[in-house]
Amino acid sequence: MMKHIVCFKLKDNSDENKNKTKEVLLSMKGNVPMMRDIQVGVDFLKSPRSYDVILQVELDDEKALDAYQEDPYHVNVVKAHMHEVMESSIALDYYLD
Repeated sequence: MMKHIVCFKLKDNSDENKNKTKEVLLSMKGNVPMMRDIQVGVDFLKSPRSYDVILQVELDDEKALDAYQEDPYHVNVVKAHMHEVMESSIALDYYLD
């Protein structure tokens, strides 16, 4: 098993926009079949170094990660939304022990 984590800084980091983005990310549940689990969190601290939203997805392996990156729902719905609202992002992919 592996974990795919992405932290997003949003152009508009209002609570309304963060919560809308959270719902879009969570909408992958049931629509992106290779995901084993998904968690989405919204920052409450709002410090200068904070990111606004975190996405954590569990997948079987790198092959599943590649399929996830190309999944039509992920690309056409989620990535489309994220590219519209995000200022920047950072990611980390690692295997669970």
